[in-house]
Amino acid sequence: MARYYEDFTIGEVFESPRRTVTEADIALFAGLSGDYNPLHTDEEFARTTPFGGRIAHGLLVLSMVSGLNQRLGLFDGTLIAFLGLEWSFKAPVRPGDTIHFRMEVADKRETSHPDRGILVRRYQVFNQEGTLCQEGTMTVLIKRRPREGQA
Repeated sequence: MARYYEDFTIGEVFESPRRTVTEADIALFAGLSGDYNPLHTDEEFARTTPFGGRIAHGLLVLSMVSGLNQRLGLFDGTLIAFLGLEWSFKAPVRPGDTIHFRMEVADKRETSHPDRGILVRRYQVFNQEGTLCQEGTMTVLIKRRPREGQA
């Protein structure tokens, strides 16, 4: 169920569903983004790197976090805009890994507009072994609950 600005509490934590990163995901992302770096697309080359094999694009995993966020349903119809991102890549995600995230409401603040507020969410992305793969914050503009007499 969608939530408004007032419905979130600083320190509140949410867990996403899980999603397996497939070979098809990596190939499709390479095609969509134009990023055919052999680290992602050439197993023989990738074996010679410190990773020892192909890894998923970091931005692919970040995009999957966005999709997993939608599956929570918390922001359906209440999210106004994506305002910013601070992100770190901690460990590789490999084809076949299953990821999920832990999201914490890190901060919230009112704006000069009474119909919206700013929500800062802290994310930690883990693989199936519990390894922290990515982390960061996303800041969004979200609707406030309509007041009596407002549509």
